Amino acid sequence: MGKYTQLAYKDAGSIVFGRALHPLRYGLGLSVGEGRVIPELKYWPSRAADESGKLVDEFASITRDAMERAVDLGVHALQLETELSHIATLKPRLAREIVEAQKGLMESYHEEHGIALALRVTVADVRWTREVSREEALTRMLEAFEEAAAAGADVLSIESIGGKEVSDYSIVRSDLKGIVLSLGVLAPRDVEKLWKEVSGIASKYGVLPGGDSACGFANTAMKLAGGFRRRMLSHVLAAAVRAMSAVRTLKAFEAGARGPGKDCAYENVIVKAITGYPMAMEGKSAATAHSSLVGNIAAAACDLWSNEQVENLKLFGGTAPQVCLEMLHYDCELMNTALEAGNEECYRGLLVASNAWRDPQALVLAPQFAWEIAKAIVEEDDDYRRVLSAGLKAVELIEREWRGGKLKLDRREVEYVHKLAYELRSLPDDVETFLSNVATLYESRTKVRLADYL
Repeated sequence: MGKYTQLAYKDAGSIVFGRALHPLRYGLGLSVGEGRVIPELKYWPSRAADESGKLVDEFASITRDAMERAVDLGVHALQLETELSHIATLKPRLAREIVEAQKGLMESYHEEHGIALALRVTVADVRWTREVSREEALTRMLEAFEEAAAAGADVLSIESIGGKEVSDYSIVRSDLKGIVLSLGVLAPRDVEKLWKEVSGIASKYGVLPGGDSACGFANTAMKLAGGFRRRMLSHVLAAAVRAMSAVRTLKAFEAGARGPGKDCAYENVIVKAITGYPMAMEGKSAATAHSSLVGNIAAAACDLWSNEQVENLKLFGGTAPQVCLEMLHYDCELMNTALEAGNEECYRGLLVASNAWRDPQALVLAPQFAWEIAKAIVEEDDDYRRVLSAGLKAVELIEREWRGGKLKLDRREVEYVHKLAYELRSLPDDVETFLSNVATLYESRTKVRLADYL
């Protein structure tokens, strides 16, 4: 625990898939970051099970189906991720029952077939629910973490959304001041408070405090940015938001998280450069959950490779989670073959070259550029300055690669490069002055209570 002031990696060339400076061993014989990429399967119960109150049976069925497909494919190692719904989080006892059912099945398959296994449990951030007070919601979230850990979860994670009320308002308006307020002040402070609690629970039960994700911030921007034809948000801005979001995701590690980082945190490549811990990532195999322009490059530094979420539906090839597991398995086998043959740098280069210069959102995820953004972050003392530096470095890299003729940008995006650089440089140097300028404005516009954060 404590602030990171230097990078774990001395150069970007050492950042590669399947290897981390601080590998982790946990669960039922699973090792991550020691020279192999491990599939991490994510799933969601069918609507019928959710509505009928049969969630425990549904998760048991998903787990059994996944284990059967893993045995059929000859999968040697696998991590499952159960993302608890709002219902399961608000009913911590239900969370425990789900985890107990899953872990019991996993232990049986581990003993019978020798598959190395682990279970990540992600608790929902329900603090903005209308069902209970915010204080009561937080209490139940922490109880859900406790119950999951006691029931056998190997990794604890969350996609926290503190500061999202300002972020959502600002992103749809391309309002940089609000984005900086959210990512540089509110979210980091909230993550730090929350992760001190989560890390304490993880330590109590001897499980891993996995990490957080800026899904509610940077992935929202990515979704609004859309593809090449339709966009509601500048791709340059979405890329800068991704770089800036690494500051609040890093904060979990500064408050005790050890990884593996959460898959939907595409900013994890930046966090890996700083911490050296293994990271889960998702890309093309997450197309069942959302479309993106970062399908290949996300794998360049992954240690776990995930499909994001998929509903437990029947497809021609089996259940949707089984089908996703098969695709993940073959992706991982290719990366692991490259590692075994000593060709990982070549394959990483192909992943980057196929994706990085087609869009700025992909560019900032390339290890060589993510490393530069990471360096800009650790050179600053406070979170506000870190966010400004990350955004400026992202814009600088985008402009450099565009001027060098490699990155493709249309006229509107080129104009936004200059606009965003100007706006970032125009913001105050210190957080106190910044807050004095914007606090009243965003409290009135978004109904945020800054006192809840500050």
